[in-house]
Formats: sequence, structure tokens, C-alpha cells
Amino acid sequence: MDNNSVLQNDDFRKHLPGGETTERHLTEVLHSVRTDFKPLPGFDPNKDDLEYFRAQQGIDCDEVYPGIFIGDEATAKNKNYLAMIGITHLLNAAEGKKFGFVNTDRNYYSNTRIKYLGLPLADCPSVDISKYFYTAASFIDEAVSNNGKVFVHCVVGVSRSATCVLAYLMIKKNMLAVDAVRIVREKRDIYPNYGFRNQLAQLDNQLRRQRL
Repeated sequence: MDNNSVLQNDDFRKHLPGGETTERHLTEVLHSVRTDFKPLPGFDPNKDDLEYFRAQQGIDCDEVYPGIFIGDEATAKNKNYLAMIGITHLLNAAEGKKFGFVNTDRNYYSNTRIKYLGLPLADCPSVDISKYFYTAASFIDEAVSNNGKVFVHCVVGVSRSATCVLAYLMIKKNMLAVDAVRIVREKRDIYPNYGFRNQLAQLDNQLRRQRL
């Protein structure tokens, strides 16, 4: 056994003040926090114009943290809207051609200045999304740290995309999982699936032990 393994085992044995974070803790936050209604980013809610109103139809986007937007497939494909709100980076957390995925890739945005990252994730509790936690967090952090804006999406912008943003807040902003969930849930009606919530709880425990 090497020293790294010994350290990891020692970390695993460290007692966490307040106990382990569990999937149930995150579920309780999701059920207790209400999502506030707010206007779509980029639009003036006080402007009374029919064409202006029609331009908002089909847009599903919320700024859940400064510079970080979560939305759905249709909005991700609306390059004019992405340009209007100043998106510099885009993370597709559901890249693929099958049902339940979003069939875009780097080439789709080749005529824009958007930097693209695609993750081939299915919205299933058995999927190991945790292997992409640090990849997603680094990509989001690159955008935010350089005064950019990142649009994170899946098909409906509720589970896969939300999980990636939560991982970013935990890894890069040192947030506890319950606090990250609360902050994002207040801005958007997210609901990561059971398996993803469990993996976020495990990440929370790992990060808490590292910071002891």
C-alpha cells in the first residue's frame, strides 16, 4: 500500500462534525426551498410589445449564480439568444444522438465564439456522473474566472445540468452541498435524480474531510 492509499484511508476514517451528508439531506432541501419567479435573462419585463413577448417564447433560462445559467435543449440551440445574453462557454451535460440526449457538438457552435464541452450523460440514477464532477467544475470555473458566462444544459435543465453546477459550487466555491442546492433551487426548479443526489452527498463528504 502506498502513502497516497494510506492518506485516503485515513481521510475516510475522519469523523465529520454533524455526521455524514446523505441523499436525504439534499432531498429535504429540494422539497423545502421555493423557486422564485423572475424574468428571463436579457429581456425587460416592463416592455409592452407583442413581438418582444413572442421572442421570449421557447426560452427557458435562469441565472442561478453570477455568470452561470441553466436552461433547456431548445434554448441551448438558440444561438441568437445565447449571443444576446453574452454566453462565452456552453456545457451540454447530455451530449448524444439517442432519445433523452441533445444532439449538438463543438461543430454546432463553430460559427460562434462559444467554447463548448459535451458530456455523454444519461439521466439515470445508475449513471456515474461523479467522474465528470471535476471536469465540469473546471470548465465552469474557466468561464466565471475570466468574466465570461456559461450556459449549462441537458434536455430540460433540471437534473444533469443542475448536478454539474452544484458540483462546481461545492468544488470551486467551497460550498456545502445543502447550501449549493438551496442557492440554485431558489433560482431554478431543479431536481437531480436520486443517484445524482447520492453522488453529490458523497462528494460533499469527501470535500468536508479534505477541509478538516
